[in-house]
Parts: sequence; structure tokens; C-alpha cells
Amino acid sequence: MRNALYTPARAATVAILLFAHLARGESPRIDEVGGAMEEMIDRNEIAGAVTVVVGKEKTLHQQSHGLADVETQRAMSDDSLFWIASMTKPVTGVAVLMMQDEGKLRVSDPVEKYLPEFANLKTPSGQPARLTIAQLLTHTSGLGEASGPEAQGAKTLADLTPLWLKSPMQFEPGAKWQYCQSGINAAARVVEVVSGRSFDQFVQERLFDPLGMKDTTFYPSDEQLARRVTAYAKEKDSGKLTAVPPRSDFGTRNRPPLGNGGLFSTGPDYAKFCQMLLNGGSLGGRQYLSAEAMRYLATSQTGDLPTGFFQGEAYGNRGKNYGWGLGTCVLKSPHEGVPEKLSAGSFGHGGAWGTQAWIDPHKGVAYILMVQRSNFPNSDASEVRRAFQKGAAEALEAK
Repeated sequence: MRNALYTPARAATVAILLFAHLARGESPRIDEVGGAMEEMIDRNEIAGAVTVVVGKEKTLHQQSHGLADVETQRAMSDDSLFWIASMTKPVTGVAVLMMQDEGKLRVSDPVEKYLPEFANLKTPSGQPARLTIAQLLTHTSGLGEASGPEAQGAKTLADLTPLWLKSPMQFEPGAKWQYCQSGINAAARVVEVVSGRSFDQFVQERLFDPLGMKDTTFYPSDEQLARRVTAYAKEKDSGKLTAVPPRSDFGTRNRPPLGNGGLFSTGPDYAKFCQMLLNGGSLGGRQYLSAEAMRYLATSQTGDLPTGFFQGEAYGNRGKNYGWGLGTCVLKSPHEGVPEKLSAGSFGHGGAWGTQAWIDPHKGVAYILMVQRSNFPNSDASEVRRAFQKGAAEALEAK
């Protein structure tokens, strides 16, 4: 029996949309992905999704599934808008590397060269921190986090700088990997200083506009907000999906353009960004990143340190299977479970509300998953991600 979300109205809406897509000869579909997502919807894992799979030259699959809003029975559509949270981090990494390609910085440079306030930062042992830009982007800096009312009142990245420095460092730089939001935001601030543009202006002009990412933004318009997907949490006892309010700390002009997680986007939009990375930093005849920059982004820069979100017994103690590039997670050694269909050297990032994007250079394919589920125990390890990637990969392998 289908769950409570599967109402006659939803079934009719989905059928109409599917017929319209087919009649117009629109986006190619991988049937196995549609089936996998429908199962996830039936199990109340998600209310809906947008899935995209791209190769180097074309879109291999693009489909919307289920509902963007349960209460109003608004169907998901390809242009539905999602808060992509930490999928912003690879964009920040790319922005920094664009500045390196132009000779305006080196990721091995000390942060204090561009943000002089960092010169007085001390490690837990009392030594000068001398953090590098690369350490900021690989979560190995040990920088403290900015939190509380002061952080919530910040309007610019510059406003956050003294707050990062006021918080005690968490460990000696380079000693370990620990997910750090302030480090990514500090890297975005470096981009502002060296480019002379606010971070949102820089990525708009240098990435989003030329790539044709018309719905990717830190500050959605009223028209875009009308297409925003409602987020849901799954209740532990009943298994029902309950609507969750939008995050108030993202998306408004009185908040900084946070490089750690401030972006909103659509499936097809983010797929263009992934396709550019899949093509080694170029798309449509335009070069965005050099080969050297791509190596920093797409290969591990963290040596033998255990990294990522599959550490711990519950996820198989897989920290050694992963490394970190500049703003990206890198799968060094594939393992069973969620990422089983990805090749060694695949890289990407997930978001807090379940969004995922992974580029597999070996197979020449990228997988983009857009959902809004607020309480996955682990977004990277979600069954929704596993079902999507497995369905898509096995269908492509069979062709």
C-alpha cells in the first residue's frame, strides 16, 4: 500500500506532468532512477526530488519526482528551487582557484597575507597559527567557529572575521580533519579581498552568468522563492513527514554571502557546474579552471588523515577511504554501501538537507540529487542517495 503522501490528486498531477514531458520530447529519463525515487517517496523518506545525470557532452537523465509541497499538492518541477547548503563549498573552492589561476594568490599562502587580522592568531599550544588558504578549504585549519548573536547579526563576511579569531582554535593546524564552517567562509572572504568584489558578485559574474546558472544565488528573488521546495523532517515514531520552516539565516540580503552553505539552486543549474568540472574545468568553449587548479579540487590534499562523513563504527570506519580537495570530498578507495557505484577519484559534496552532487571522472558522468529532508541521520549516507546513484549507474552500465 502506498503511503499517505500518495493521494489521488498527487497521482493525477504526476501523471499529467509525465505525459506533458513525454509529449514535448523533453529531458531524457532513466527509468530505474524514476522507480528508485518513487520508492523513496512511498517510504516517506522524501516528499519529492529532482534528479539529473550528465555526461561530458549532454544530459543523460533529468526528472522531477513527487511533490515540492505536500499541503498544497504542488508538484516537483525541474526548476524547483532548493537550499543546497554545503554544496556551496565546491563553488567556494573553485572561486579561490580561479584567483590562483590569475596569479592573485597561492593556496599555500598564509591567510594573514590577505586578512591581516589572522597574524595574531595562536594555536592551542600558543604558537603562531600561520594558517594557509588550503587548510581553510580542507577542514584542517583548526579555526574556531563563529556562533551566537554576534554571528547572527553579521551582514558581511568582513563582519565575521573578528568572530572567527575570537573563538579559540580547536587543534594544531594540519593535525587532523574536522569539518569547519568558518574556514570556508574565511576563504570566501579572501576571494573578496583579492578580487575587489563581494563574494556573491564574484561568483555571479565569473561562474553563474557564463555557465547559464540562472537560478543559482545567495539571494533568491520573489519569483524564485515561489518555486522553493518545502523541507520535511521524518517523525521518528509515526514515520510521517512534517514540514520544516526555511532556514532564517540564509537567503536574505541582510546576511553575508556564506561560502560554506548559503546558495540556492536547481537541479539543472547545478548540473552545469558539475559538467564543467567533469570536463576538466571547461564548458562551452570557455576555460574556467586550469589543469593545476583541477588537481587541487579533484584530488586529495589531506594525505593520510581520515576524513569525511563515513567515519565511526555506524558508517564502517571509512575515514581512510576519503580525502579532501579544496572544498570537495574525494573518494580515494571505493567501499560497499552508498558510494559503491562511484569510481576511485570521484569527488563532490553533499548538503545538510540531503542534496548531493558527485563527479566520476573515470566513468565520465556526474550525479546530481536535489531533495529537502532536514533530518537525515547522515546526508551523505542516506538511502535516497544510494538508490539514486545505484539506479543511474547500473542503467548506464547496462547500455
